[in-house]
Amino acid sequence: MMNIPQVKLGIVAVSRDCFPVELSAERRKAVVQTCTDKKLRITEVQTTVENEKDVLKALAELKDAGVNALVVYLGNFGPEGPETLLAQKFDGPAMFVAAAEETETNLVGGRGDAYCGMLNASYNLGLRGLNPYIPEYPVGTPDEIAALIADFEAIARVILGLAKLKIFSFGPRPQDFLACNAPIKPLYDLGVEIMENSELDLFEAYNNHAGDERIAGVIAEMEAELGAAGNGYPGILPRLAQYELTLKDWLADHLGASEYAVFANKCWPAFQTQFKFVPCYVNSRFASRGIPVSCETDIYGALSEYIITCATEKPATLLDINNTVPRDMVQNNPAAFQGYRNDDLFMGFHCGNTPSSCMKNAAMKYQLIMHRLLESGKEPDITRGTLEGTIRPGAVTLFRLQSTADCTLRSYVAEGEVIDADPKSFGGIGIFAIKEMARFYRHVLIAKRYPHHAGVAFDHAGKVLFAAMKMLGVADVAFNQPAGMLYRDENPFR
Repeated sequence: MMNIPQVKLGIVAVSRDCFPVELSAERRKAVVQTCTDKKLRITEVQTTVENEKDVLKALAELKDAGVNALVVYLGNFGPEGPETLLAQKFDGPAMFVAAAEETETNLVGGRGDAYCGMLNASYNLGLRGLNPYIPEYPVGTPDEIAALIADFEAIARVILGLAKLKIFSFGPRPQDFLACNAPIKPLYDLGVEIMENSELDLFEAYNNHAGDERIAGVIAEMEAELGAAGNGYPGILPRLAQYELTLKDWLADHLGASEYAVFANKCWPAFQTQFKFVPCYVNSRFASRGIPVSCETDIYGALSEYIITCATEKPATLLDINNTVPRDMVQNNPAAFQGYRNDDLFMGFHCGNTPSSCMKNAAMKYQLIMHRLLESGKEPDITRGTLEGTIRPGAVTLFRLQSTADCTLRSYVAEGEVIDADPKSFGGIGIFAIKEMARFYRHVLIAKRYPHHAGVAFDHAGKVLFAAMKMLGVADVAFNQPAGMLYRDENPFR
């Protein structure tokens, strides 16, 4: 997967000077060995931090090793000042974890009291205004700590990616999709750059790629991906290939000081009449490479897709939370929908931007809704270019990070699955099942004014996404609450 950071983990053990420093160092070695056994690469810093001078030594080791994500490990009680100073001076995301006691036979000379030390560390982190990753239960054996570090690797990838991300948008943002509009000030608060452009800028760049000698090569790639069965409209491929090269070159030419990029592009209706195609298939190909391209100039949608990509190292997509599932479809497929109520279900849909690897029988089609508007009664031409098919069944997570009108960031995370059943409709579409979706729909999506676009992770990534949002300082991270947990303002007499 390109366009996402490579995390290089480093672990520094800390020791309070009234405890044996050897205890912390030996426990660190055990954690590193367990990580190695689990194929989790981590740099072991040899300096054990007891004081501020040790902090400087450890930082130098971390820098020399190219570490960009720090694990601060309390092998014993730990020195609350130096250990939190270490996190403050380190240029990257940090995690705090602590050692559990190993055995009842060594609770005098070998007791570390890191359980207690973590409390002091948390207080000092607050004094310094730091917000490192502290797991739900941050104390454990080497095997348990290694599992927590694996989670942190994915969380750190999100934090590092956003710090060097640029969003290219081509608008203006559409009036009829005002729900996707949101202030861009919070992007700067996250460290994300944005470059807003006109559709004319994109149109000029596209026209400048006419006759590009690379077009034939891109067409060949598209033909190979679609296969004979999926290449229903081969005549549109030259236009799509020209557009793909346009976006590719725009990214290369305008990335500037950033390292990673995504796009948020206006895609209809004037796009079809001027560019003469639908851009969905190209968007899907970029998403496959870790470069999401959201439609309808949905800036926060593109951001959400990128966060998912960093968290999972898999392609993401952006879908409308679109339509209900007819009751007879559920009744006629009882085995497929077992364990779900009808109101746990909905269909996720978009014109054709989902990567082919995430769909069954993906094929080049034309956009039916646009065709009604722009080419009614005619053979499809300018509305060709969607990649359509049924979304593959399996685990999914709905996710979105969004700014409110008053520049407050909020987010939601909901895990579920795509059901293995035919949606019997068009577009890139699947039947989604989320437990207690009806209540989530009413008390999160509607009550908190979220737009109709949801980022979709093709995995259960709730733990990582939730933790990443908390590290970013997002106070409101909603989820699909179970039946016994009422939402704020939910009618208890329902």
